This record gives sequence, structure tokens and C-alpha cells, in this order.
Amino acid sequence: MGVVASQSFKNIVSTYLGFVVGAINTLFLYTKFLKDQDYGMVGYMLSLAYVIMPLMAFGAHNALVKFYTTFKTRESLNSFLTLMLLLPIAVIIPVVFITYCGYGFIADVLANKNAIIKNYLWHTVIIAISLAYFELFFSWAKVQMQTVVGNFMKEVFHRVGTMLLLFLFYFKYIDLELFMAGLVVVYFVRMLIMKVYAFSLKLPILTFQKINDLSRILKYSGLIIIAGTIATSLLDVDKVMLGYYIPIKEIAYYNVAIFITAVIAVPQRSMHQLLMPMTAKFLNERNYLALKKLYKRSSLNLFIVAGFIFLLIVLNINQLYLIIPQEFNVGLYVVFMISIVKLYDALLGSNNAILFNSDYYRIVLVLGVVLVAVMVILNIVFIPVLGINGAGLATFLAVFLYNSVKLFFVYKKYKITPFSAKTIQIGFFIGACILLFYFWDFSFHPILNIALKSFLITILYVFIVFKFRFSEDISKLLIRYLKL
Repeated sequence: MGVVASQSFKNIVSTYLGFVVGAINTLFLYTKFLKDQDYGMVGYMLSLAYVIMPLMAFGAHNALVKFYTTFKTRESLNSFLTLMLLLPIAVIIPVVFITYCGYGFIADVLANKNAIIKNYLWHTVIIAISLAYFELFFSWAKVQMQTVVGNFMKEVFHRVGTMLLLFLFYFKYIDLELFMAGLVVVYFVRMLIMKVYAFSLKLPILTFQKINDLSRILKYSGLIIIAGTIATSLLDVDKVMLGYYIPIKEIAYYNVAIFITAVIAVPQRSMHQLLMPMTAKFLNERNYLALKKLYKRSSLNLFIVAGFIFLLIVLNINQLYLIIPQEFNVGLYVVFMISIVKLYDALLGSNNAILFNSDYYRIVLVLGVVLVAVMVILNIVFIPVLGINGAGLATFLAVFLYNSVKLFFVYKKYKITPFSAKTIQIGFFIGACILLFYFWDFSFHPILNIALKSFLITILYVFIVFKFRFSEDISKLLIRYLKL
């Protein structure tokens, strides 16, 4: 097995391991060990940190990957790496200063409905800084073609650390204040470990010389701030706005619903690492026939895999909510809405890779900014009326619109779509499975019910996908691993 294949396999394993640990934390430990208000505060604090992280990073982590290979001499490369290390500080220092001077005003604005938020503003800032430099050091390792340790730290380390803190809190070794401080320490230590590992691969040599294409690098970094803000805003701004409008304990209910749906995106995240370089290659070579084939194949394969996970979630969600505390059931409709959005994301295949490797990425960023503004407006309209369901509806509408615009944009510029006749067939099959299984449950314990129902769904899904040869790629994998 080659280096790339080996690292990709290990990264997939660590990603799923992180989701397993995260599921235990999110669905069981948080809901059992913390009060709803305290769990909501954790979700709010982390979401706000992720929202402001792209600003703290100043795009340095992406710029490092994009421009690293353009520097051919040792001096120029060291100067570039020095710039990447110092660039986030140009934002971090003013942000910290503004927070220090305007702490009372900022805290009052954020704590409109929940006074508890005032106690953890500095926690949020430190976590955001830790996230920013973690991504920078992870990129430092990536350009050395080493991703396994960084991916493990990104997906597993902080979740295991959180689990340990939850048990310490449950057994009364620490109180709530120490638990919240412990979360800050976990993210800070994760960043330090990543720094040590990255520097063990290539030790930085601080060099201050003129850098060629400095304006281009800074311009790209600025655009990446916008791109990163768009991506994180679509994921976390709803939680931040919930803290402004409704009791913070309800963020806990929303957080559980969002985590449940996140597993649908795992295959897309794994495939995206391969789609980006392949799409860039086809675009650079103007091989639009290969680009079209990749677009359709990636969409079809992701739709099949994500559709299967979508069914497992939607068809078992009622039983899953019987396992966790009853008050979390208010997130049921959020699960439905966000699951559909995640499935739509998968259906787009390599759409994002096409857009961000094309000459049109600036236009897409502008559209993204507009749509984030639309999402904020929708949250303002819906949250006061519908609570967490309003946040779910706002996210659903905004992301659905964003994806539809991207889909149309690629068609307009390249005259290609990801759809085929098989896309429609799979869509009908997924719909039929929902009608067949949603209203039918065994009269057993919920866990046994979920296991039996999932087994039946899996057998039927695999049989139909293989029987009708929806995807040659997936059929080959089934033959190889299941000996079909």
C-alpha cells in the first residue's frame, strides 16, 4: 500500500473513531452528566470559537499549503514560513485588546438572554486562538506530506480529553468552573502537541527578508478568511444566535440534533481530499470531459453512501430519542431538516472542488457572504418564533439556497451537472425505504430495535444497490470486501 493510500486509510479510521467518541460524549455523557444549561453553554462557547477562528488564523493555514512549493530557495522559504507564523498575531493582538477594553459591552451583547455567557468570553477567545494555530501547525505537517498525526489530533484528541473531563466532573473531582477551564486546556494542549510534531518535521528558522508575491499571498489570505467564515458560519452561527434569543439550555438540544446529522458528511469529507487535486488537474489541463465524468461519479457514489447513512438516521431517530433524556426530543425536526441538507451536500459531489479550483472562486465567495447574511436574517426572523426549530429551518433554507446557486453556477460556466438517470432511481429508492420503514418498529428495547431495523435496512440497501448496479465503483467494492 502506497504512502497516500496508507495515510488516507488511517485518516478515515481516526475520523470515524472521533465520531464514535463524540457520539458517546454528545448523546450520553453530556446529556447525563451536565445540566441542560451548562451543556448549552459548552455548545455556545465552542461554536462561537469556531466562528471567529478563521479571522484569528488570517488564512495562514491555507496560504501555507497553497504557496509552500512556490519558494525554491532556503532563505525565501524560511521568510515565508516566518510570515505564516506571525500573520495570525496581526489579528490576535487587536482582538485580545478590543476584548479586554470592551469586555463588558461585548459580554452584555452576547448575553442578551443568558447571563452565564459573561463568565466564559475569555474561554472562547483562547479556544479560538488555539484552533487557529492548530490549523496552521497541521498545515505545516501537511506540506511535509504527513497527515496522520494531525488528523488524529483534530478528530480524536479533544474528544477523548472532553470525555475524561466529563467523568472527572461526574465523580466530583472537579466542579463546573474547572470543567470549563479544562476544555480550554484541552484545546490549548492539542495545539501545543501539534506544534511540537510539526516542528519535529521541519524546524522553523526565523528569517526576515523580502517575500516575492507578498501582496498576492495577503490577498489570498484575506479571501480565505471570507471562505472560512462562510463555512463555519453555515455550521455554527445558528448556535451563537440561539444563545442571544432563547434560554441557553436549548442549545444543548440543538447541539445533539446537529451532531446526529454530522455523520452523513463523513464520506464527503474523506472523498473531498481526493477530489480537490483531481479536479484541479482536470481544470488546469482543460480536460472538461474528465471533469464531467468525475463530477457525475463523485455525486453518484456520495449520494449512495450518504443516502444509506441518511436512512439509518432518519428511520431510527424516534428510537434514538427514547434512549436520551426526553427533553431533547424537541430537536427531532431539526434532525430531519439538517439531514436533508447534508444529503443535498453529498449529491453535489465535486461541485465545491470545481468552484474553488476555478477562476470563479472570488465570485463564489461573494455569493457565500450574501447567503450568510441571508442566514443571519432568517435566524433573526425564525428563532424568536420557532426556537431551535427556527434555527434549523434557517440553516435548511440558507444552505439549500447556497447549494442550489453553486449547482447553477457550475452548469452556467461549464455546462455540466452531477445528475443522471441513476440519481433519480436512487432518490426514488431512498424515498421508498422511508415509506417502508419509518412507521414500523419492533416492540423491543430501543437499542435492540435500532440494531434489528438497521440490519434489515442494510441488507435491503446493499442488495438493491448491487442488483441494479447503481455504481460500478461501489459494486466493485462490494464484490471485493463482501465476496458478492
